[in-house]
Order: sequence, then C-alpha cells, then structure tokens
Amino acid sequence: MKVSGLFWVRLVYNLILPILLVIGVGPWVIKMLKRGGFGTGLLERIGIYDESVDFEPSGVVYIHAVSVGEVLIALKLIASWQNMYSEDSIVLAPTTATGHAVAVEQAPSNVRVIYSPVDLPWVVGGMLKRFEPKQLVLIESEVWPNLLAMAHERRIPITVGNARLSPRSERRYQKVRGLVAPIFGLFDKVGVPDAADSERWQSIGVSRKAIEVTGSIKFDQAGAVAPRCRPEFQEMLDAFGRGRKVVMALSTHAGEEAMVAEAMLEEEGLCVIVPRHAERRDEVRGDLERLGYEVILRSQFRVPRNPESACFVIDSTGELRDWTAHADVAIIGKSFLGIGGQNPTEAVAAGVPVITGPDMSNFEPLVSMLREVGGIECLGSGAEIGEAVRRALSGACSQGVAAAQQVLELHQGATRRTVEALRVT
Repeated sequence: MKVSGLFWVRLVYNLILPILLVIGVGPWVIKMLKRGGFGTGLLERIGIYDESVDFEPSGVVYIHAVSVGEVLIALKLIASWQNMYSEDSIVLAPTTATGHAVAVEQAPSNVRVIYSPVDLPWVVGGMLKRFEPKQLVLIESEVWPNLLAMAHERRIPITVGNARLSPRSERRYQKVRGLVAPIFGLFDKVGVPDAADSERWQSIGVSRKAIEVTGSIKFDQAGAVAPRCRPEFQEMLDAFGRGRKVVMALSTHAGEEAMVAEAMLEEEGLCVIVPRHAERRDEVRGDLERLGYEVILRSQFRVPRNPESACFVIDSTGELRDWTAHADVAIIGKSFLGIGGQNPTEAVAAGVPVITGPDMSNFEPLVSMLREVGGIECLGSGAEIGEAVRRALSGACSQGVAAAQQVLELHQGATRRTVEALRVT
C-alpha cells in the first residue's frame, strides 16, 4: 500500500515540480543576487560540480540542511558525530546561499560542502551516484519526495535529526495525510526533541518504532561555543558611547525593527537591530531613518555623527551568537509581527534578560518552561517594549536569567543522543 501511494505521490509531484521551477526561477534569481549566491558553486543545485568525481568522498553520511538555522544545527551534530565516529565521511548540503556561506565558513575542513540538488530525478540521481551515501540525515522536517524515494529504492537509510513538528504543521499535514503519509513512512530513524513531537509525527505516518526522544540539538549547550565578546565588536559599540547599555533586537522580521526602534526613542540604551535576513538592510535603514535615527550599518561601519540619536544595524550573517554576548537586553524577533518567534537559546546562554512578543509557538514547550521560572518575558504587544526594557536594565530580572540557564541544562547531551540514535552501523 505504501509503495502504491508513493508511486502516485511521485507521479503528481514530478508533473507539477517542473512547472513550479519555471514559475519560480525569476524570483529565485533575484533572491540569489541579493544574497550573493551566484559565484558560490550554485550550479551544484542542478548537478554540475567543479570537483572531479574521482576526488569526491563516497559512502558518506549525507546531511541535508536548508538555511542558516538548520546549518547551525547540522554543524553541532557534525562536531559530535566526528568526535564519536571519526571514520565517517560527511557531506553537508545546504539549500540557500546564506546557509551555504555559513557552512563553507564554519564546517570542518574534512567535511564536503555542496548545494543540495534540486529535487528532480536526474539531478538527485547524479548526486547519489557521485557520493554513494550510506545514510541520509535530514535536519528538522524538510521533505523532498524524489530524494527520499530514490534513497529508499537504493536501500539508503533515511534518518531525521531534531525532528520538531509544531501543532500547526501537524494540522496542515493532517489535511493531506493521504499524500504525505507514504513519504513520512520512509523514515527509518527519527530523533525528536520531546514526547509531544513523537505523537505528532506518528499521527502523520511515521512508524512508532522509528522514533526516539533525544532532546533538542538547538537547546543543547554541551560542546557549543559559548557566546563570546569580541574586541572588534566592542570597539564598534563604544563608538556610540562607551559604557552605554545595549538593547539588541535579534532576528527581526519586517516591521519589527521600526517597532523596537520607536520604543527605544525614549530610552537611554543603544538600540541595536539584527535583521533575520541581512539583504533587507536598505528596507530596515529606511524604516529607521523615518523615525529620525542616524543608521549605521555593520557592513559599512563608520563612527556616528550623533551617537545619542544613532541606531546600529548588524547586517551580517553567522555572527549572531557573538553579538548576543554584547547585549544587556535581548528582544527576540518574529514574535511581535511574525509567527512563531526565533530561537531564544543564544540569548539565554549569553546570560541576558530575554523579551519576546506574544507568539513564540515555534519554541514550545521550552518557552513555557522559561516563563514558569521567570526566565523570559513574553509581552502582549509592541507597546509594552519600553517598559519591559526599563525593568530588565534595572536588574529586576537577574534571578530569572539564572533560572533560564538551568532550564537549558535539561537538553544537555541532546546532540550526542541524536548521533547515537541516528547512526546506521
């Protein structure tokens, strides 16, 4: 039954996919131009490689990660994997230009970094022939039907690490369960953050026997490089006034930059904005200049003319963790005007008070656990930002900061457990 269902899913998918690719190629090219993707080996997406196949690793652990967030999880997994099983060759395959850039910069030198192939049969087939994976590892819940089906046909085990599934995603999949269950039924091993994720995956077709609760790699600080203050970062911040408190909005989405910056107009701290997507720099700068700020971009840094009325925008990729170490208060983006929030763990690990908007559903149950111990403050709206910042800067949140770090310790060792659960012998 599963094979029959999979056949029809792939048939429809392979009829529709080329049309979608043609429609999407224009916007995709524009996005790559903005993100600097061209000139980075992007032809690998259609199976054209600079490296001769004779010099490629084979029998690899093939790790598929989409963008920056998934790549950072993959890098933690790889570090633990290589420490435990140094004989394994690893290929890391991000999808986006920003994810690829982070992988190239941060992956160990013995890890082959490529762009993940477009999910067309002939492209996927070429990749599988080139690297002859002994197993696939998908990070989180990214699903490509041809990649999975062709790996299954070749008896390549399909595994998933950090397989979080939100209630909202479960509801969406339930509506098309007949289409997705044959795909999810191909998973051989799945490491999930908690028991609730286990139940949700089972409800959409993953075998109970395939699932193991491992904890969340995102929240596991074991072996992670702690956020650290960098002298060059501090020198830039000092240009806005030595000793000023730093209020840092992390991974913001459209509209949130202006919301935070407007709330900070009446506050004494330095407003620092870290947009989720660096290529939005011009849009962000325009929004902040309309509020009367002198906007300084990290990519074009100069000493502000009037530090008291300046705002600092960190338009870089892969530096978020260490910028967080310089914050006195962290405000989490995608939680006010976006949906689901961004990862608060780096701010918690940095030991700073954390403020969020009303929607942090992407990081449950962690956020509820943090709230219970006073380790995070979730606001009802952006109108409450100024008052919350004043409370945090007054030192009123110090006990909650320590309690939040204790909550993170519950996921200690999740990366190692995930490797043990997923590795195929």
